[in-house]
Amino acid sequence: MTEKEKLDKMLPFDLKAMRTALLVGIFRSGSDKTDCEDNLAELQRLCETYGLEVVHKAACPIKKLDAATYLGSGKLDELHATATQVGAEVIIFDDEISPHQQRNLEKIFNRPVLDRTELIIEVFAQRAQTREARLQIEMAKVRYQLPRLKRMWTHLSRQAGTAGGSGGGAYLKGEGEKQIEIDRRLLKTRVDRLKEELEKVSAQREVQRNLRGRTGIPTFAIVGYTNAGKSTLLKALTQADVLVEDKLFATLDTTTRKFMLPNRQEILLIDTVGFIRKIPHTLVAAFKSTLEEAVHTDILLHIVDVSHPLAEAQADETMRVLKELGVVDQPMIVVLNKIDRCEKPALVAKFRVKYPKTVAISALSGQGFDELLGTMMEEISRLRKVVKLRIPQSHYALVSELMRDGRVISSEYEENDIVMEVEIPAQIEHKVLPFLMR
Repeated sequence: MTEKEKLDKMLPFDLKAMRTALLVGIFRSGSDKTDCEDNLAELQRLCETYGLEVVHKAACPIKKLDAATYLGSGKLDELHATATQVGAEVIIFDDEISPHQQRNLEKIFNRPVLDRTELIIEVFAQRAQTREARLQIEMAKVRYQLPRLKRMWTHLSRQAGTAGGSGGGAYLKGEGEKQIEIDRRLLKTRVDRLKEELEKVSAQREVQRNLRGRTGIPTFAIVGYTNAGKSTLLKALTQADVLVEDKLFATLDTTTRKFMLPNRQEILLIDTVGFIRKIPHTLVAAFKSTLEEAVHTDILLHIVDVSHPLAEAQADETMRVLKELGVVDQPMIVVLNKIDRCEKPALVAKFRVKYPKTVAISALSGQGFDELLGTMMEEISRLRKVVKLRIPQSHYALVSELMRDGRVISSEYEENDIVMEVEIPAQIEHKVLPFLMR
């Protein structure tokens, strides 16, 4: 049995065997109830993406959280009765609950109890395709499981007895405690190995990134909230064979495709994993190397589903995660997708005020693509500079590099020199300084 199979066997239940779920969210005041209901609606979409049918959603008002059971006994009795009535096989809380609370809640409900973090991890595990994504998800799962080992072995009794024949009162650990120690060592060993494997993958990604940088081809990272239409846009522009589904986290692995702009400028488009509210920190950490594609590109295309009722909140959440990744001053074009389904023209105007570089499109129909491509060309022009050069033929290697990495506007031979007007990437400007024509 492999380490991964051993880890999977640690769970006290098989989520894949579950079919129905009851969702629980909390709010502290009447004004927070709408947000709570919106979060539960998103949690329902996560369940549907995983394959769970939501049979009931409960938005619960509270004054303070119970340290032992999260909610008070009265509300829990009510939820237990509801779960039995609607036939819910699993209870899922919208907020993260502590390992201690999780164990107590499972005793009360007599059913598996999950939180949003665990469900997101399971959705990611279900949809990952590449080795890197699987490693990252396994790392997140291991880190989530570590503090919850007791929950996994409560079915084993604690045994006590004496050691030796002298009648001394030495304490013998019970079977559950022994198994917890074994599993803790297994998990920590797996964490170390996963770190090593992810470091190797990260090094490979760095090499690929450096190679892209040396080509001088401008790169655009497509970022945004999950299901905003990032993969649909990539497919529409490049005819790439990428998965497009109306599900959360349809894309977990970065996809890079070449694309030629109308001015014959070649670019790279990189599709990235979508963001979501309350994204677990374990997953942000696990997916950091993937999300860093957004950090190491020239320009960001921030896709927003402008038809969504929570479009502003989703855009804000994307910006928050980008900031957490260190993306602060990156050039960005905000792309308001699904404009053909937007029922609030004032919202579009609001976005244009908040984000000066904003275009409205429909990735599905192609509406607004001319404006989008024009804006992309404008942004590239800010990254590049047009220079006029006189280069001796003895430096023809530089001419070849400029022809490869730049965009030649004009060139002609004058005696033993080549006179060129060329648009070049900012990072190679230092190479042409000796040959600038004044």
